Amino acid sequence: MGFSETKDASGVLVIRVEGQLIVGNRGELKELVQRALDAGERKLLLDFGATGYIDSSGLGALVSISKKVREEGGELRLAGLNDDLRSLFELTKLDTLFAIAETPAQALARF
Repeated sequence: MGFSETKDASGVLVIRVEGQLIVGNRGELKELVQRALDAGERKLLLDFGATGYIDSSGLGALVSISKKVREEGGELRLAGLNDDLRSLFELTKLDTLFAIAETPAQALARF
């Protein structure tokens, strides 16, 4: 469980969420995104291809991150949601808040 970050050739910061996004690690993700914004990053992609579960606090952290990125003039996209996570985003109507792509490559092409 954790996060890794890489920079795409086009300059997009890709943050891979591995395992779960839950109350125990949501703060780490928020801090990682804040450090990226402080460093001048404005295009961020959260890759959930290796994520099996997101709890309510994780969803809340994503909403908070989305707001912060918008306030800083940035763009945030999500990719790689499995069927269960996609259903969760649809049930909570968060699919209307986030730009969600099937794969990281599709998300990167839309920046």
